[in-house]
Amino acid sequence: MNWDDLRYFLALQRSGSLLGAARVLKVDHTTVARRVDALETALGLRLFDRLPRGWVPTADGERLLPAAERVEEGVIALGRAGAAAGGLAGTVRVAVPPVFGAHFLAPRLAPLALAHPELELELAGDIGAVSLLRRDADLAVRLERAGDGELISRHLGRMGFALYGTPEHAARPPARWEFAGYDDRLAGVAQQRWLIRQAAGRPVRLRANDLAALAEYAATGLALAALPHFLADPDPRLVRVVEDTEGEAGRDIWLLVHADLRRSPRVRAVMDAVIGACARDRALLDGSGVVKPTGASATP
Repeated sequence: MNWDDLRYFLALQRSGSLLGAARVLKVDHTTVARRVDALETALGLRLFDRLPRGWVPTADGERLLPAAERVEEGVIALGRAGAAAGGLAGTVRVAVPPVFGAHFLAPRLAPLALAHPELELELAGDIGAVSLLRRDADLAVRLERAGDGELISRHLGRMGFALYGTPEHAARPPARWEFAGYDDRLAGVAQQRWLIRQAAGRPVRLRANDLAALAEYAATGLALAALPHFLADPDPRLVRVVEDTEGEAGRDIWLLVHADLRRSPRVRAVMDAVIGACARDRALLDGSGVVKPTGASATP
């Protein structure tokens, strides 16, 4: 049996479809089918029923799952042991919210990369699908604290928000303000709830699941958006229109690492760089360091 086929088995179990497993493993869906077929042949078992609605685990497939997960855990533990023993060379993968990674973290990690040319950095923006326990990433920057006992968390600071727009939109009578916000999938996040309260029934003209899209739409002058200070304050097109004086929209920023990796030299170096960047630019993150023109009130 090819032990690597178990990875394909587990990905298919977790996703329920060839396409979902292929996305996780970054391969073609036919490769997933071929590797699972090979595992079934090697074991002499039918692990999935091929149905129009997806691949459904059989009873044998369900029985194999705990054993496959134990093998996975062992392989991951070996990988963490190897990473912990390495020097300042190799790859460190950081799971991070996409806009925070692109606009805040990436430029601030450049000095570390220049100082250690054998160190390779990866920023993974798909944080919803990333697990530190499965070692999809070595570190994670998240806007909520993890509860798993195997993960160590470090508070990096507070991400502050305000309503931003162009000076022209801010100059409108408040009754004529319009808004841009998250779509229904992110309706529960703090900044979206705050935005809806500020809108108070006034029109939300654009909905998106991407902060950069909201910022660009606000910069056209067509709407106000709840944006983080680190993204909007450096943008000369945008001004603060309404401050979040009560901190209702703010999000705490956490750095997470598996306990087995925290002493790895290369992981530790990246951790220190992330911690240092957030400490040096804490005022940019929480909004206390830059005062831009503001509007008057959120409600007419």
